[in-house]
Amino acid sequence: MKIAVAGTGYVGLSLATLLSIENEVVALDVIEEKVNMINKRISPIKDEYIEKYFDEKTLNLRATLDYEEAFRDAKFIIISTPTNYDDELNYFDTSSVEDIIEKVISMGIDTTMVVKSTIPVGFIESMKKKYNIDNIMFSPEFLREGKALYDNLYPSRIIVGEKSERAKEFAELLKNACLKEDVVIKYMDSTEAEAVKLFANTYLALRVSYFNELDTYAELKGLNTKDIIDGVCLDPRIGAHYNNPSFGYGGYCLPKDTKQLLANYKDVPENLIEAIVKSNDTRKHHIADMILKKNPKVVGVYRLTMKSGSDNFRASAIQGVINILKEQGINIVIYEPTIKDNTFNDFEVIHDLKLFKDISDTIIVNRVDNELDDVKDIIYTRDIFSRD
Repeated sequence: MKIAVAGTGYVGLSLATLLSIENEVVALDVIEEKVNMINKRISPIKDEYIEKYFDEKTLNLRATLDYEEAFRDAKFIIISTPTNYDDELNYFDTSSVEDIIEKVISMGIDTTMVVKSTIPVGFIESMKKKYNIDNIMFSPEFLREGKALYDNLYPSRIIVGEKSERAKEFAELLKNACLKEDVVIKYMDSTEAEAVKLFANTYLALRVSYFNELDTYAELKGLNTKDIIDGVCLDPRIGAHYNNPSFGYGGYCLPKDTKQLLANYKDVPENLIEAIVKSNDTRKHHIADMILKKNPKVVGVYRLTMKSGSDNFRASAIQGVINILKEQGINIVIYEPTIKDNTFNDFEVIHDLKLFKDISDTIIVNRVDNELDDVKDIIYTRDIFSRD
């Protein structure tokens, strides 16, 4: 069948790649450069398996700037356009999703829209009422940056926000395309599926915050963080995963999803959800305080990315740290190979690694790399396990 995918970020491009092995897939984007790269089988995002599939597989996939070309005759239209949290409105900016919905409605076509973008709880129901439509449902994704296609090939679960034949058909599409056997499929209403997405990501943010606060305690008390974490995580109920301290949580999902869930709690008693949001700011200020205690003349920032193997630094915690340092008048230089300009947010970008090392008297790094082995004595990091 023909499937359209609107938006070619981690979610959209991984799904487009996955489904184009057995189906005709047309990916829609508004950036011409990305469209051209996809059509030349060059991945516009860093993802090992997408790059591998582009090189090795025969994919029935093409990309376009023309939404009518993409949507015409498509059985399913997957919407994976970016949504972001608006701090002033205390709500997700879902305008990109609504724009696609309006385009589909304007064409008067027989299709089913499946929203994969992260949206507020109740969004699908509100769209049905606003536009007087029924051909739309939500299906959350649970992907890691840099491993999006892998996580679609071996999904933890498939959740579809509708109990219907078309929901089963869409779930079977995903199941048949993946390589994992015995995938759990769960059907529920879209409102519950929307809540699953926000609660799942907020739990992950909670876990990051928990081990970060454990590390803050150990650092200030002069204790061995690794020994404490190892001892705690030997409890099988806790487990030794997602436990490596960092400068805070960041990336595409966790910062905005935690804030959106908190906004959904406006009329509901809570303490924990708000604490998770606040904990991330507290952690960044603690990290900045520890750096300031070193009285650095020039702080070098090694990579803005959240983790190894990723080229994304959207809302990365290290950016929050350097903004605090900037307010304290600290001179900051950045080494980030993915940035071609000489400045980033008014910070100087050094493209030569040796020069970067020579200029910096303190280097801060969220995730260590062996190319810093020769300057270990000036590095400040909370990366205990050299992973994640």
